[in-house]
Amino acid sequence: MRGLYCNGSSIKLRYDLVEPQLLADEVVLKVRLVGICDTDIQLARGYMGFKGILGHEFVAETNDGKRVVAEINNACRSCPVCQSGHPHHCPHRSVLGILNHDGAMADFVAVPSRNLHEIPDAIDDQTAVFIEPLAAAFRITEQVELGPGITIAILGDGKLGLLCAWVARLFGAHVHLIGKHPEKLASAGEGVLTHSLNEIRDLGRVFDVVADCTGSTTGLATALQIVEPCGTIVLKTTVAGNYSVNLAPIVIDEIKVVGSRCGPFPKAIAALAKGMVDPRPLIGAIYPLDDAEEAFQAASANGARKILMEVTS
Repeated sequence: MRGLYCNGSSIKLRYDLVEPQLLADEVVLKVRLVGICDTDIQLARGYMGFKGILGHEFVAETNDGKRVVAEINNACRSCPVCQSGHPHHCPHRSVLGILNHDGAMADFVAVPSRNLHEIPDAIDDQTAVFIEPLAAAFRITEQVELGPGITIAILGDGKLGLLCAWVARLFGAHVHLIGKHPEKLASAGEGVLTHSLNEIRDLGRVFDVVADCTGSTTGLATALQIVEPCGTIVLKTTVAGNYSVNLAPIVIDEIKVVGSRCGPFPKAIAALAKGMVDPRPLIGAIYPLDDAEEAFQAASANGARKILMEVTS
């Protein structure tokens, strides 16, 4: 089997991988399309020391030909954390392509059947591959209040930053997107005010909520420059590096810091099916899986748009 394998610090496309060995309640899916996200790039740089097949943003099909996506957390469903309604934080979980479980940058992937979501006909593959990151953007709306009268700044004009901006716009918040790529800022569309990163000092501390989607260890420090006292900072990205930031402002100004990770697939699927969000302009290129290493280089380039890999047509 083909697959993009991470050895803990680098990646290699291999053709000698064993097809998935099923665990309890798992099914094998034939992968159609898979996206490369910033977490994959960080894993390839040594984040978490992951060893295995990468990939958790994907479209696949079942044995009977149904197109599906899958949630990435494989929880035990029986421990106190799961029983309390937080299976995403199960202490015994594996995470697809991230923690103790092979991912979808391969011909086949195994996932728990309860994690599957069927893709409506109204959503094509290139749109459906964004269901997982769009769900992550919707997670913010479950953690902080977003609506008319709330002003939110999204730090980072990459794929996740734009998705978060578009979701916040759906809820009626006053949305500001801050980044360093003029062409990406221009793609934010109506209802999103855009600013260059160089304008940070001129903005002032005026934002109720600041979401860090930079993928950089400097994101938190930047967020502290613009969040208002008693405001909230939402951390959306993981980084293979160490933060060095003065935490005193968090105490002095009573800033809430919220970690935010996976989100609700049904909300993301509904938004895409209704055309409320169209992520396809975020796509930069589509490579065949056989060119996975080249695709990864393209995805790792500064300012890169979303890179997808086609596994089967």
